[in-house]
Amino acid sequence: MKIAVYCASSTKVHADFFEAARQIGTELAQRGLELVNGAGNMGLMAATSDACLAAGGRVTGVIPTFMMEQGWHHTGLTHLIETSDMHQRKQIMANISDGCIALPGGCGTLEELMEVITWKQLGLYLKPIVILNTRGYYDPLLLQLQRGIDEHFMGERHASIWRVAETPAEAVDLVLSTPLWDPNVRKFAAI
Repeated sequence: MKIAVYCASSTKVHADFFEAARQIGTELAQRGLELVNGAGNMGLMAATSDACLAAGGRVTGVIPTFMMEQGWHHTGLTHLIETSDMHQRKQIMANISDGCIALPGGCGTLEELMEVITWKQLGLYLKPIVILNTRGYYDPLLLQLQRGIDEHFMGERHASIWRVAETPAEAVDLVLSTPLWDPNVRKFAAI
């Protein structure tokens, strides 16, 4: 199995975020799961990759050509997939993985997470989505999503699109135990 991990490339974040990223990488490797990520050579992305590789795991990185031209790619991954753009990067990551975990991150991570949530709501992505809420980072987003449900922009059933974990081990447990989303979801995608 392959698990996509969305996370930040920033190097200036709290040490707790780096520790969680390393733990995710180690957990995936120890459980025989391949890590799929954005192939970055900095921040949480690199920490996750390096920990996975150090624990004997495999890492597939997916990165656009323009980022490779800037030298932003990790050169020690098991497999590197070069894409033409960011859209193709996200699509390939979603297609080749069996579920995803979102660690804390900035606009790119939030955008990746919201896109797979939207795809799942529409029945375009049926795999598990887990949010790792290290240091309560995602509390405001989770409140906003619940408000969307409360205000009927989403249905109550949409709250089960994602699962929330407090620890890296729990995140991996959830991505492995969450069943596939109902493929008939398109019948009730409209509110």
